[in-house]
Amino acid sequence: MDYETIILECAEKMGACVDHFGGELRGVRSGRATPGLVDSIRVDYYGSPTPLGQMAQISVPEPRMIVIKPFDATQVPEVVKAIQASDLGINPGVDGKILRLTVPPLSEERRKQLVSLVKDKGEAAKVAVRNVRRDANKSADNGKKDGDLTEDDVKTLKSEVQDQTKEHETRIDDLLTAKVDELMTV
Repeated sequence: MDYETIILECAEKMGACVDHFGGELRGVRSGRATPGLVDSIRVDYYGSPTPLGQMAQISVPEPRMIVIKPFDATQVPEVVKAIQASDLGINPGVDGKILRLTVPPLSEERRKQLVSLVKDKGEAAKVAVRNVRRDANKSADNGKKDGDLTEDDVKTLKSEVQDQTKEHETRIDDLLTAKVDELMTV
């Protein structure tokens, strides 16, 4: 593998780790109603687990309410089951073909639990970034062994990979700090 390919793959994979972490954070309830809370809940849709966002219209008419209107009204009971089975801790109110979720304010104890959960997810994202670094360094060593890269190339490559790692870990820390602040101030 050549120098440029290793750098590009490393940056792409680390970026994907950060994006995945950001998506996980959107699914953590903060006391405010957002479509991201329920968007990725999997619903058994004719035998296939389907994200709720793909089978329903999700809106937030009020700061503490989420309204879900499935495209197929016969799926309302399945959506209710999926929401109850999720870790949201919210029971939906069914109004014919529409579900209403009232997001209650978080207790101090629950806030602390969520902060702990978010920090664990942040650490897992950092570990994923470090695994990408390890793989890139291994590719560099293999490139040297195969004769594709010189020793100077490998040294420079590893330095660039380390810089990428620091940059992506900083992005993860920024996302984490923002979410913790949101959880503790809402």
